[in-house]
Amino acid sequence: QVQLVESGGGLVQPGGSLRLSCAASGSFFSIYFMGWYRQAPGKERELVAIKSSNSVGMTRYGDSVQGRFTISRDDAMNTVYLQMNSLKPEDTAVYFCNAKVRHSEVPGLKDYWGQGTQVTVSA
Repeated sequence: QVQLVESGGGLVQPGGSLRLSCAASGSFFSIYFMGWYRQAPGKERELVAIKSSNSVGMTRYGDSVQGRFTISRDDAMNTVYLQMNSLKPEDTAVYFCNAKVRHSEVPGLKDYWGQGTQVTVSA
């Protein structure tokens, strides 16, 4: 129904920056929320950042990334970005794109997940 494809992960030194991208395709009425979650080895998946459509204007960040990461959306291209600055070793994780999708004029959201992209912060 909806496919999410992430890109931009890789290896970076502490204090460096990366930008992740996630593009959505398929059949849907609108993508109400798009965002990022991450999962490090031995830990549960946690919220990084989520953002509504630009017309709604809601943004939420996880406490551990507040002030360092910035989420943005290109609604026309169904794409969400995550600019990650001042990266720390504890940011190392698989980052998953998430979309909460509305499929018709009837209220209701359905979750979709990407395959994940690896981010490694190490000297």
